Amino acid sequence: MTAATDMPGVVSGTIRRRKTGPDWSGALLNGYLLLFFVYMFLPLIFVVIAAFNAAPTPSATDWQGFTLRWFMELPQDTRFIQGLWHSLIIASGVICLSIPLGLSGAFLLTRLQSSAGTILYTILVSPILVPGIVLGVTTMIFWRDYFGLQAGLLTTVFAHTSFIASYCMLMFMARLQRQDPSLEEAGLDLGATPLFVFRRVTLPFLMPTILTASGLAFLQSFENYNTTFFAIGSSWTLVTEIGSRMRFGLSPMINAIGVIFIALTVIIAVTHTLMARKRA
Repeated sequence: MTAATDMPGVVSGTIRRRKTGPDWSGALLNGYLLLFFVYMFLPLIFVVIAAFNAAPTPSATDWQGFTLRWFMELPQDTRFIQGLWHSLIIASGVICLSIPLGLSGAFLLTRLQSSAGTILYTILVSPILVPGIVLGVTTMIFWRDYFGLQAGLLTTVFAHTSFIASYCMLMFMARLQRQDPSLEEAGLDLGATPLFVFRRVTLPFLMPTILTASGLAFLQSFENYNTTFFAIGSSWTLVTEIGSRMRFGLSPMINAIGVIFIALTVIIAVTHTLMARKRA
C-alpha cells in the first residue's frame, strides 16, 4: 500500500527533474544551422569580394582597392562570349530533345501493364549511373564512326541528352502517377481522340513539370564539364573554357562570371517565390 501511494510522487519527481535539466537540442540545432550556412555561403562571399578586388590574382584578403575592371573586360574576351553562346545553344538543344524523350519514357512506363516494365525502367534510368567521361567518349566515337559526324556542338547535345532525359523521365513519372486516369477515360468516352485528350487534359496537367524539367535540363547541360569536354572536340563551352584556363592560373574574370551567375540565381529565385505567393 505504501509503495502504491509513493509511486505517483516518485514519478512526478522524476518528471520534474527531467524538466529542470538543460535542454541542448535547440543549441545543437542552431549550431548545426550556423555551420551549414557558413559552409555553403562563405565561399560565395569570398568569390564576390575577389571579383571587386583590384589585385591581379583572385584574393579576398589581399585587398588592393575596389574595381569593376574584371566585369568590364568580360565582353572583350571573345573566348568567354563564344563559349557562353555555345553553352546556350547546347542547353537549348538538350531541352528540345530531353523533354519529348523523357515524356515518352514516362508514358511508356506508367501505362505499360507488363512485367517487362521493371527491366525497361532499369534500362532507361541506367544512363544516370554511367560516368560522364564514358558518355562523352562513347557518344563521340559512335557518331563519328557510324555517321561520320565530327565532335562538336551537336554531339555534345546528344551526349547530354543521353542522361538528362532520364532525369526528366523520373520527374514526369512522379507527376503522372498522381494523375486521375478517369479524366482521360471520360474524354475518350465522350468521343475525343487520344491526341485531343492529351492536348486538353494531360498536357495542362503536366505543364508545371515540363517547365521544371526544362529548367533542370538547362542547368544540367550548362554546368556540365566531364561529358562536354570529351564530346565537344575542338569547340568549347563557357565551362570548358574556364576549366582550361584554370591550368594556367586563376583569373579574377572567373570570379566576375561567378558573381553574375549568383546574381541571376538570386533574381530568378526571388521572382519565382514572389510569383508563387501571388498565385497562392
